[in-house]
Amino acid sequence: MSAPSTTTTPPVGGTPVPAAETVDAVKAYGAGEAEVRALDGVSVAFERGRFTAIMGPSGSGKSTLLHCLAGLDSLTSGDVRLGEQSLGGLSEKQLTLLRRDRMGFVFQAFNLLPTLTAAENIKLPLDLAGRNVDREWFDTVVRAVGLQDRLDHTPAQLSGGQQQRVAAARALVTRPEIVFADEPTGALDSRSGADLLAFLRRAVDEFGQTIVMVTHDPVAASHADRVVFLADGRIVDEQIAPTSETVLDAMKRLGN
Repeated sequence: MSAPSTTTTPPVGGTPVPAAETVDAVKAYGAGEAEVRALDGVSVAFERGRFTAIMGPSGSGKSTLLHCLAGLDSLTSGDVRLGEQSLGGLSEKQLTLLRRDRMGFVFQAFNLLPTLTAAENIKLPLDLAGRNVDREWFDTVVRAVGLQDRLDHTPAQLSGGQQQRVAAARALVTRPEIVFADEPTGALDSRSGADLLAFLRRAVDEFGQTIVMVTHDPVAASHADRVVFLADGRIVDEQIAPTSETVLDAMKRLGN
């Protein structure tokens, strides 16, 4: 299979520019004594062509971090960068275009349009952007998620696992610089979840995709190259080449 032709940023001083990163990221709610910091000075980089999982106990800030990385929420202070592009100061229209043109998304809720077929849902981001479908790449993605015989079906005619695979194909069809996945297996049975995770792993290994995934599941996290652990809005641990056992042990230490 041919890999997507993504735009790469030239290295600076010999060090590749991350696909995305936060610098001293703070996200606070309330003020004074009532202030709560969902993110408390988080600096973390996500390398291109790698699969990173973000984990932590409930309320640790993991979903907030993902949403700020994706420009779906704004920081109180600090910076978020997509490549060399700072998201700070961008208008909502600029953020919308940036998300449409440079990011892909897979959420726990499939977010498919019920009146469209699977094929139409997959192509929707391209249609909204007024871009032509690269038929070869479309077929590659469809084959990768095993949907060749389901393209004419509407979401109501698909299982939950099939709907999530449609959502995953939609996230990749634009050849984004980075895919953000927020609990993508949370609404799936174990087999459907395993199928989706295998596809995300394949997207990194074969297509050179960059994926950042929030999950609470140690088995899901074990598909990643790296796991970043948050607690109380701060990064407290990290694992390279994780296993479900090492991840579970780390989560136990964090009191999850």
